[in-house]
Amino acid sequence: MSHAPQPLGAPVVRREGRDKVTGAARYSAERNLPGCLYAWPVPATVPRGRVTAIHTADALALPGVRAVLTHENAPRIEEPDDPILAVLQNDHVPHRGWQVALVVAETLEGARAGAEALHITYESAPHDVVLTEDHPGLYTPQTANGGYPAVRERGDFDKAFAAAPVRIDATYTLGALHNHPMEPHASTAHWSPDGHLTVYDTGQGSTTVRDTLSTLFGLRPDQVTVVSEHVGGGFGSKGTPRPQVVLAAMAALHTGRPVELSLPRRHMAAVVGHRAPTVQRVRLGAEADGTLTSIAHEVISHTSTVKEFVEQAAVPARMMYGSAHSRTSHRVTALDVPSPSWMRAPGEAPGMYALESALDELASALGIDPVELRLRNDPADEPDSAKPFSSRNLAACLREGAARFGWHDRDPRPAVRREGHLLLGTGVAAATYPVYVSASHASAHAAADGTYRIAVNATDIGTGARTVLAQIAAGVLETPVENVRVDIGDSDLPDAPLAGGSSGTASWGWSVHKAATGLVRQLGERTGPLPEEGVTVTADTVQETAADSPYARHAFGAHFAEVAVDTRTGEVRVRRMLGVFAAGHILNSRTARSQFIGGMTMGLGMALTEGSTMDPVFGDFTESDLASYHVPACADVTDIEAHWIDEDDPHLNPMGSKGIGEIGIVGAAAAIGNAVRHATGARLRTLPLTPDRLLPHLP
Repeated sequence: MSHAPQPLGAPVVRREGRDKVTGAARYSAERNLPGCLYAWPVPATVPRGRVTAIHTADALALPGVRAVLTHENAPRIEEPDDPILAVLQNDHVPHRGWQVALVVAETLEGARAGAEALHITYESAPHDVVLTEDHPGLYTPQTANGGYPAVRERGDFDKAFAAAPVRIDATYTLGALHNHPMEPHASTAHWSPDGHLTVYDTGQGSTTVRDTLSTLFGLRPDQVTVVSEHVGGGFGSKGTPRPQVVLAAMAALHTGRPVELSLPRRHMAAVVGHRAPTVQRVRLGAEADGTLTSIAHEVISHTSTVKEFVEQAAVPARMMYGSAHSRTSHRVTALDVPSPSWMRAPGEAPGMYALESALDELASALGIDPVELRLRNDPADEPDSAKPFSSRNLAACLREGAARFGWHDRDPRPAVRREGHLLLGTGVAAATYPVYVSASHASAHAAADGTYRIAVNATDIGTGARTVLAQIAAGVLETPVENVRVDIGDSDLPDAPLAGGSSGTASWGWSVHKAATGLVRQLGERTGPLPEEGVTVTADTVQETAADSPYARHAFGAHFAEVAVDTRTGEVRVRRMLGVFAAGHILNSRTARSQFIGGMTMGLGMALTEGSTMDPVFGDFTESDLASYHVPACADVTDIEAHWIDEDDPHLNPMGSKGIGEIGIVGAAAAIGNAVRHATGARLRTLPLTPDRLLPHLP
């Protein structure tokens, strides 16, 4: 039965929801290919050095063990663009957890037993794994992640800051954080007799994985198929190919049989990236009325000796608030640690924690309401580029959030609101995230029976991409969404960029919109019934996305939080969180609310529970599973709401949409930290705000 077309933005239920909750959806480690073998990787147990010997006899003697791959017998691959993929190619150990062997067996249990039976000897070398403010290896890179210049200066910060009547000079430190998606990184690979490689992978973009594997194994792209049908979360850690996909392909080539490799969660901290720890000094100079005259945000972080990755945490300060004088910089040191990488809102998440905490400190010093202080410094144009904003509704988010939250009813004095042994407080912080978009290809097909098929190699990492893309196409085709089939997650489909940088829907949706528009045009020019094979139109957005926009394009938001701090235990409970966002036109209200709330919950974890500690002796992260790395549970999220202001921004894409996957986390930790300060009167500048850190400051 057909239904009337639903407007774009309607709360359409996600298409794959029932399959996921009933187990019908198949993930990369659930393919059950005939004759499949199972692989178990073996991580290095020294923090730096080289492998001197791997004795495999005991492992190979175990029942069911079919192969042990090491640097001595693994297939040779071409040098990758990403050095973390050069696994089993030499005896070098750049950090603890680097994979030095792979055991392949008939069962997963057999592979694990074989890994434990290996005898590996090493030659250790001195290691350095601890980031410090005065580390002698600190240097200024050319660029930070995203291609942003590492250093930017406007005006004369030193002179303006010295002359400011009110000044804040504070340093905020964050330890490493780890992506812990529900589905570990996994790949199942098999080679056909004609040399075609097929891989089922947990990546956030199978086009990228296909191109990488074809290069590494000396194949044409059409000789590789990568399927990422369902992906159980990634948060950036699956944004680039990870070693398990290369190891699975190697093992399948070596054994001549399909091989499945699912990373044990305890291995993930060392090989799939992390948010680098940061030391962030923020200096704010202001007039007595709160007008900012000078802003400096200087960031120190670590990278690895394997590859350079610089967390762009100072970049948001370049555009968030107006000031004539600004200095933003990044310095980094290469340590013997696993390579940092993308984690939800890289740069913005840690950077806005520091900046928004400093704004709260300035509001306290001035005696100005924190919401009002932000409103007074809301610029008309982007300070760093002088471009006009395509739309900037930060002020509207702050005002609506304050009204919904009851912000103006609060007593601004710290540490005065009590319920028995509990201290109560409220906090606010702003959020921002840039608009990214990449070239994408798509096809739209009209069948003779009146249905349609959209094909685009998008990846659904839990965001509801299938559903939203169907809505975009249905809107153009003026047909009920049930009439539109969407095929995604297969590199044999039209090429598309990865799901990352909150750019997926904007990128894929633009090409889908263009293909569907072309199909409507072609159908309108036809007379008579469609041919039996139907009509197909392909489109790409290479030209549209190559042009530099004359506008500064960003999403904005405001977070409000209320906390209760237990003076006996130091425990912080978030009683309620509210987020109000301005992110263009919302394409599906149901999936959008899920994305906003998910990001806010991740920000709660960043503020209160999540942290990875580097062991200076052993050279690895001690919190390597979900028993020790504490992500928020349902009991931690008792009252959380997300709302938005629907923007009419014609300078984005045909849908008028901005990305929403990451802005939810940006600023959330600062709002909670500011609420803790309001509750207790104590300003702690290191996350997470665990009881042991809070207790010394409580009455």
